[in-house]
Amino acid sequence: MFTKENSTIGFIGLGNMGSGMTKNLQLNGFKLVVNDVRKEAAEALIAGGAIWANSPAEVAAQSDVVITMLPTPKHVDMVSMGANGILAGIKDGGYWVDMSTSVPEVTERARQVSAGRDLHIFDAPVSGMSVGAANGRLQIFAGGTAEEFANVLPVFEAMGDSKKILHVGKAGAGYAVKLAINQLWFSHLVATAEVLAVGVKAGVDLEVLRQSLIASPANSNFVENDVLSVLKNGDYDEGFAIALACKDLGLHTDLARSVNVPVELSAQVEQIFRRAKAQYGDLAGEMTPMKLYEDIIGQDLRIEN
Repeated sequence: MFTKENSTIGFIGLGNMGSGMTKNLQLNGFKLVVNDVRKEAAEALIAGGAIWANSPAEVAAQSDVVITMLPTPKHVDMVSMGANGILAGIKDGGYWVDMSTSVPEVTERARQVSAGRDLHIFDAPVSGMSVGAANGRLQIFAGGTAEEFANVLPVFEAMGDSKKILHVGKAGAGYAVKLAINQLWFSHLVATAEVLAVGVKAGVDLEVLRQSLIASPANSNFVENDVLSVLKNGDYDEGFAIALACKDLGLHTDLARSVNVPVELSAQVEQIFRRAKAQYGDLAGEMTPMKLYEDIIGQDLRIEN
């Protein structure tokens, strides 16, 4: 079992999510070795005692557990392969946990390339957005063996909500669960935007309509809680860019295709998100599709605080 007393954690990817995750690992007493495309992203961690490594291979060579938190499967593939990649530096029998939103093919390829080295390569993507990463309350969905999960659990507990750290099955299952969660959340967003826009345009008070939905069998966590960032604050969550949301939606569609399941609704939701990205830009917030419907009805969907 990897604990703060006996383990050094390597962490690659110090963006919106990784910065909060590493901060909490450090606050919980774990020794860190870190790498990112921007060394300045590691300044606070280095000041707190973290070691900077110049490549993913150097991170892996100095770590008991390597964690990656990267934007796309392409980035995960790039840091794992080659002379400067994780596989070049990791010790035989070592652990690499990819916590990115990715697809099984990436880590499966790594397992094939490293066959015979007894490496523990598995996935544990997260939900909870940058706020959850910053406050150590992420939900974590791990795909691997029960033994691998148990060994890394203390590391996960330093970053996540202990009640929402789940072992969801074999390697690859974590990726599938995370993509399903994202797809359903984005589908809730589009459906909610549509019904609110129609109701308001039909003359129903926005908060009366929302409370009616909450009181009905159609209620959801999105209607009750998540939508309030837009309705109360006009906040479309720029902490997670719509370009990344579109990437995640595309990955879910790719996963569905790989297992031969038609997903017409998911594909339509993806196209609505891509229309919003084209209209408002790659860096617009992930909830910007709601603005499409606001523009259609000619008014912002807002309730009084």
